[in-house]
Amino acid sequence: MNAIRITANGGPEVLQYGEIEAPEAGPGALAVQIAAAGVNFIDIYHRQGVYPLPLPRVLGLEGAGRVIAVGDGVSGFAVGDRVAWLDVDGSYAEVAVDTWDKFIPVPAAVSDEQAAAVTLQGLTAHALATDVYRIEPNDAVLIHAGAGGVGLLLTQIAKVKGARVITTVSTPDKAALSRAAGADEVVVGYDDFPARARDFTAGAGVHVVYDGVGAATFDGSLESIRRRGMMVLFGGASGQVPPFDIQRLNKHGSLRLTRPKVYDFVGDHDEMLARAADVFGWIADGRLDVRIGGRYPLAQAAQAQEDLAARKTTGKLVLIP
Repeated sequence: MNAIRITANGGPEVLQYGEIEAPEAGPGALAVQIAAAGVNFIDIYHRQGVYPLPLPRVLGLEGAGRVIAVGDGVSGFAVGDRVAWLDVDGSYAEVAVDTWDKFIPVPAAVSDEQAAAVTLQGLTAHALATDVYRIEPNDAVLIHAGAGGVGLLLTQIAKVKGARVITTVSTPDKAALSRAAGADEVVVGYDDFPARARDFTAGAGVHVVYDGVGAATFDGSLESIRRRGMMVLFGGASGQVPPFDIQRLNKHGSLRLTRPKVYDFVGDHDEMLARAADVFGWIADGRLDVRIGGRYPLAQAAQAQEDLAARKTTGKLVLIP
């Protein structure tokens, strides 16, 4: 099969497209022909070595496709089943293999590309809105990068839950996308968003900030939150937030700060399936629109990662083997 491998950490140039031996399904595992693979910032962190992993390796964690082999001892899955996943190593490839409990059945109403585009970011957005901070009706919510993959999904989920949403985006075109996703107010640029967030809430500040941008927005995010509100830092697209004085949380009004990752909120198969059932159900009934911001041949994975890192894109990028 063809795959994208790295033998050393570095820039996009370390991504190598070529033929390798296809993995096989051993006991307790499934082999899946990949129809589409998701491109995520965590893939870039793995490539760079921000999150060190053993090398060499095939990159990628997320995708969707069809089961082509079922290992001994597996029940509940059969050859031909459509499945998706968010934590299967080696997903930048034509075939992926992992234990059965890493896979999620995909309903007929959800396409392969939708499933590949929504599994990691959709379950992330679901966890952020229901468990990391439980959004309640009429909560004021600030979402950074509102036209990005998580931002668009999280905005829609927040509206499903009855929140009032203000987002930040980098361009007017992205502002239009964010408004179409349901944002009540959109701030273009990141210079004055704390003041705009205060105006949006009649001076009180928002109940929660969802910040996947990181270094460039962190200080302003703290200034945007009301007393006893919450800061959810779930990414660092602009760079990682440096260490800071925890007394700042006191100064800004007894704030709470958390740094979640989705894998702690899909800790067992049943929990993962429950979150996916909500997300896929919202897609099926039209309440959640999945925007595919770009489709790239597998061989162009480097270009996809460059475009994502430069924040040139909206929605979700997928690789097509």
